[in-house]
Amino acid sequence: MDIQGFTDYLHTRGCNGGQVEKSIAIVQEFLDFMQAGQLPPTAETAWAYSRKLIAEDRNSEANYFALARYHRFIRANELFVGFLELIDGGEVNENLYRRVGERFGEEAQAEFFAGIGVAPYGTPTPEKPAYLQPVIERLEAHLGKDATAEFLSPSLRDLPDESYYPEREKYRRSDSMDAYLVQRKQEFVDGLESCLNENRLFFSQEITREVIDFVINDPEIGGGRREGNIIYETKIPYMTARYLAETDPVLKRYYACHCPWARTAIRKGDVHVAETFCYCSGGFHKKAFEIIFNRPLRVEVLESAAAGQDRCRFAIYLPEDFADL
Repeated sequence: MDIQGFTDYLHTRGCNGGQVEKSIAIVQEFLDFMQAGQLPPTAETAWAYSRKLIAEDRNSEANYFALARYHRFIRANELFVGFLELIDGGEVNENLYRRVGERFGEEAQAEFFAGIGVAPYGTPTPEKPAYLQPVIERLEAHLGKDATAEFLSPSLRDLPDESYYPEREKYRRSDSMDAYLVQRKQEFVDGLESCLNENRLFFSQEITREVIDFVINDPEIGGGRREGNIIYETKIPYMTARYLAETDPVLKRYYACHCPWARTAIRKGDVHVAETFCYCSGGFHKKAFEIIFNRPLRVEVLESAAAGQDRCRFAIYLPEDFADL
């Protein structure tokens, strides 16, 4: 391990001395784990180590961030993505449990989660659908699909309002909503260009010129397209380069889906995650516009990989009294 290089990298991430020391220790433990088992640098190895952390009650967010940061630092992309998937949306199942209790009470909460429980933080991606789907099925049976979609549409992610305040300021400085969407799209493309030029991942995926051209040519990816008071937004595929090259329809949907709680269910087919759950992703996409207008907005899932389509596409309904700047 390049201890000094990793230490310097952690300092750029705002880590203090104690955090650096703990990060180095957990990474060294993982490297020893890999070496002892002669394990390859793959996502499956990251998930195997996560099972060990869970069993030892050491599955803290700090440990996963340390492991992800180290493999980003050394550009071990498969391991980085493996650990990143354990962090990304890691709060979803616990938030679902909490929200069910707040909305329906502890008795209903116990009933909806009976025999399942809450997935431990760091649950490997292939194991997540089995925790999620039974609860969604019980919610649908109790509420109906439409009300379940409404219940999930605020999103189960932790989305602090303040992280979206810059978007509100950009909108206020724009000449119109359309101008704001153009700027939003350009910033998204610029970010992809930076990833390509610097040979680094965009979130979890490699960026190629073909990927950037694909995004540029789809007016709904990265910015959104307005018709009246509706913003149509299509999600960039989770692994766009693989998505574009894939001909198998199941794998194409798998590479489209971002959700770690549903993606494996698409590929394996042993558990089906209801497309209603995609309203959680819809909530993620409408959040910026809710901050812009300072009110809750309605979102509709038009297409999703979980529902059998090749893309995830949303309609975000701006306020009925929306009047452009």
